[in-house]
Amino acid sequence: MKKQISYVFLIISFIFFQEIFSQNTSNIDSTKQETDLFLVQKILSLKLNYSNRVLKNDTNDSTYVKSEISYKNKNNTWQSLTVDLRARGNFRRAKCYFVPVKISIKKKNYKNTLFEGHKKLKLIVPCLLEKDRNDNVIKEYIAYKLYQLISPYSFKTRLVDIEFTEQKGKKERIHQIKGFLQEDDKKIAEKFDGKIIDRSIHPLAQEEINSIRVAFFQYLIGNTDFSNYQQHNSKLIYIDKEIYPVPYDFDMSGFVDTSYSQVSETISEKSSISRVTQRVYRGFKRDSLLIEQVRQEYISKKNDMIQTIDNHKYLFENEKEFVNAKDYLLSFFEVIENDKSYNKEIIKRLRGK
Repeated sequence: MKKQISYVFLIISFIFFQEIFSQNTSNIDSTKQETDLFLVQKILSLKLNYSNRVLKNDTNDSTYVKSEISYKNKNNTWQSLTVDLRARGNFRRAKCYFVPVKISIKKKNYKNTLFEGHKKLKLIVPCLLEKDRNDNVIKEYIAYKLYQLISPYSFKTRLVDIEFTEQKGKKERIHQIKGFLQEDDKKIAEKFDGKIIDRSIHPLAQEEINSIRVAFFQYLIGNTDFSNYQQHNSKLIYIDKEIYPVPYDFDMSGFVDTSYSQVSETISEKSSISRVTQRVYRGFKRDSLLIEQVRQEYISKKNDMIQTIDNHKYLFENEKEFVNAKDYLLSFFEVIENDKSYNKEIIKRLRGK
């Protein structure tokens, strides 16, 4: 009898989730069509040419260096456009061989190209010159795809194969690396007729369902390197009198498990975890029905998430990296599908403030 009641509850929760998700996406402006840059998911071939040293040392939030991007168009021929580049992230400037790149493109340069309408973009690349550098990028890219299954308020991404010619004084060094493009946060805001919020707002003042979704997702990937309050690796978008958190930058997570990953100092002081592959739930106390709803959302997406990882297996250079990522995802579902472990790891760890 208890199993029947539980089953009925799951069905009701799932139907409720579908209705809420539909309501959340109903305010998307359908007239704002996506460009082929993110609508098409075929891996895009790029050529880049710049100096790592100059990018790290001579750029900041307002200072860019002029460069050029070449990409393979629909006719399989190379097309170039002028861009401005800068490095992103203080940690990566200090620790990485390659650094994530912010791309700025003037309207006159992106007009009638694949990059039409994209004034700003992020390019995520490997950090270090190490064996698993490309697999790390693939895992982070997959993390974005997993979250896209859960929330419409998420960043669009596209994988790229990069031939990077690094300028080293009078010499050049060519790197073949994988990366992915990430849309600008203003594109998400524009799609929902919203606007970016650039100030600290407590998570309990943010839209409930998507705040819980983010908390579950950060737990899924084992990420502690974020703060929805301080907007660290999280953007806030104001839509229809609600504030929605949108997470990004997952390379420090246990799911990606890079050699340079580290647990946030704030979290390590408050919990017993010392490795990024250990999980700790950081969500706040909210309506128990909403938390249960999000739990059922994730459970309902389990097969889709597994399929998402499986679909990218062919891209991994080291099969062990693929296996580890898939096992890590499955271990998340082992927690949330079991009432005892779910109560211990999620419900009893809800934060009060």
